[in-house]
Amino acid sequence: MINTVGQIMLYVNNQDEAVNFWTEKVGFTVISEQDNGQGMRWIEIAPTNVAETSIVLHNKELIAKMQPELNLGTPSLMFFTKNFDQLHNDLTNKNVTVGEIVNMPTGRVFNFADSENKYFAVMEKK
Repeated sequence: MINTVGQIMLYVNNQDEAVNFWTEKVGFTVISEQDNGQGMRWIEIAPTNVAETSIVLHNKELIAKMQPELNLGTPSLMFFTKNFDQLHNDLTNKNVTVGEIVNMPTGRVFNFADSENKYFAVMEKK
C-alpha cells in the first residue's frame, strides 16, 4: 500500500540554474546532492518546512540518452500555501513570471514559470 508521494522527478536542461531558481526565488532548500562520478548528478530539493515529498532535479539530456523510452515532460504540480498573497507578491518581486490569481471552486490559484518556462500552480490552503 502506498501512503505518501516520496519524490517527483523533474528533468531540467540546466541543473545549476534550476537549483538557483527553486532556492533563491521559491525558497526551497537543497536536501541532498549526489554525483556518481560518471556524469550522473541529481539534486533533491524541498520546501524549507518539513515536507514529505521532495523534487529531484535530473539532467534531462543525460536521462534521455540513458532511458529514451522515459517521458521527460514536465509534471503538472500543484503546490499549497497558507501565505498565498505573500507568495504571489514575493515571486512577482523576484521577477518570476506569475499568472493572474484565479478563483476556483476549490480556492484561489495562480501559476508561475521556472527559468526554463515550465509552469507550476499554487493553491491557497488555509
